[in-house]
Amino acid sequence: MVRQPTPTSGTTSHNAVVSLLLPCLLIGHFLWNVLTPAHEYPMRSDQMLTMALDFLGLLGLIGLKSSIPKPLFWIALVAGIGLFALRLNGDAGWWTGHLVYSLPPR
Repeated sequence: MVRQPTPTSGTTSHNAVVSLLLPCLLIGHFLWNVLTPAHEYPMRSDQMLTMALDFLGLLGLIGLKSSIPKPLFWIALVAGIGLFALRLNGDAGWWTGHLVYSLPPR
């Protein structure tokens, strides 16, 4: 029979850290994409990787629903869906994921 490790009182649960870090990451990424203009189109692989990571973050958020405070969960869920909604904002939005696209002056 295998002994199960017992939690010590001085350690932080990894689940608690992820439960707060993941929603903050999704919210921060959404705010960054809304508030800062994009200045160039990324490569196709970068675009697909960003979309895949956003999707995995959204799945992880739904998987951790019970351990995330409810208001933070709902705000992060709206932000995660908003990351994909920004991609429907035209050709520049599809490629960059940002709300605004502008070329800097030379």
